[in-house]
Amino acid sequence: MNNLLKYTFINTFAQIIVIMETFIGREQELKRIRTQLASDKSEFIAVYGRRRVGKTMLIRTAAEDHFCFFVTGIYQRPRNEQLINFAIALQRASGSSELSIRNNWILAFYDLSRYIESLPKGKKIIFIDELPWMDTPKSGFVSAVDSFWNEWAALRDDIKLIVCGSATSWMLDNIIHETGGLHKRLTGIPLRLDPLNLSQMEYFLVKKGFSYSRKQIAECYMIMGGIPYYLSLLDRSKSLAQNIDTLFFGEQAPLKNEFNEIFQALYRKSANHKKIMAALSEKGIGATRQELLKSTGLENNGAFSKMLEEIEECGFIRSYDPFGSIRRVEDEKVRPDTLYQMIDPYSLFHYRFICENHYQDTHFWTSNYSSPLHGTWSGLAFEMLCLNHLKEIKKALGISGVLTLACSWRSAQKAQIDLLIDRKDDTISVCEMKYSKDEYAFSADEEKKLENRLSTFISETGTRKSIITTLVTTYGLKNNSHSSAIQSVVTLDDLFQ
Repeated sequence: MNNLLKYTFINTFAQIIVIMETFIGREQELKRIRTQLASDKSEFIAVYGRRRVGKTMLIRTAAEDHFCFFVTGIYQRPRNEQLINFAIALQRASGSSELSIRNNWILAFYDLSRYIESLPKGKKIIFIDELPWMDTPKSGFVSAVDSFWNEWAALRDDIKLIVCGSATSWMLDNIIHETGGLHKRLTGIPLRLDPLNLSQMEYFLVKKGFSYSRKQIAECYMIMGGIPYYLSLLDRSKSLAQNIDTLFFGEQAPLKNEFNEIFQALYRKSANHKKIMAALSEKGIGATRQELLKSTGLENNGAFSKMLEEIEECGFIRSYDPFGSIRRVEDEKVRPDTLYQMIDPYSLFHYRFICENHYQDTHFWTSNYSSPLHGTWSGLAFEMLCLNHLKEIKKALGISGVLTLACSWRSAQKAQIDLLIDRKDDTISVCEMKYSKDEYAFSADEEKKLENRLSTFISETGTRKSIITTLVTTYGLKNNSHSSAIQSVVTLDDLFQ
């Protein structure tokens, strides 16, 4: 089987699997796309996001598979094979008995416009999936899309052009932030599709017949990060621990090399992106630009800034200013005090477990479940879970309508607070995030350390805001002689709301 036919078969099979999965948790995204599809003008819609997050499924559900033309780019294949694939898709759509293969993209899109012009009146939805993969070097693909939209589709009122891509850097450069022919051609705000949250994950697993507890679902999130494709691989006849061993550490583990495949698909030159991710996997509250440059050995230039932007756009990291930082204005986009923090659970799991399985133990997860390795990881992973559910934490604290800034703080004396919610109601919620198998019992040592941190924080920052100590944990706070150090509690159940 040649590469083109092999890819076509695999891609078609993958699409069938996706369509078979229960579609949940994307109501707002569906509404946005359907509103544009229902408009009385031509629309140019862009959807992007990391690999496996469900972009294709979202679009197919929104359009109810009513495409007059649908094609998917082929990963890492040359222009001639991309053009063959395009011609095959056009032949299937038109029902023609002849396969017309063009040698350039201008003519290929001209054939597409001629076919659409032959169709009866009515809305015509064109879906080009994995658009970046079709733009091979010196192919003229972008200029052809530009011509197709600007000189033909945009002049009509019945065309709905939807483009989609996992290669975020390409989508940003050529569609979303493009300053050339496609500049401001999108007819709506580009849609970035993010992973599922805990509530959506729970609904997904319940609909598929799983009976995992909320703590197990949370741990599943701490490993997989709410990626629908990963969840679809879980076997409900196995425990979560068995599933993790099978998917990530087994002899034929389907997700063992997933991290490298993700970054290769997202970024054409991914080695330096992975250096940044590896450095951040060791930094709990994050690292400054200068700290990252030192850790990675990369050059301090615009390319480094672009890599940070690309990784953040995919949701792997976030950038924020630590509490009380001095904001310098030499560079408005990248301030020296800005911290970059990993917030993708799967990436942390990759570096803390998959990369540590030096002896290829097929039961590495269950072998280390009660080990210090698991304990260190679970604390960091739970903090990431909390950072990705700040909206739910705010709701539990009754401050959903209050403007806030989530940040961290660290002092010259090595004291640090991992999560501060700086509120506009003249209050700061100082959050302790603790992953526990039972009610969390605050100890005398922890009470003293918290008091010292708060004292140092107030002294060094000079803040006059009220301080409320908050514990975010799995099953709540155990009442003892030290529990009065905590003024409010957010439980795992709150994070599912």
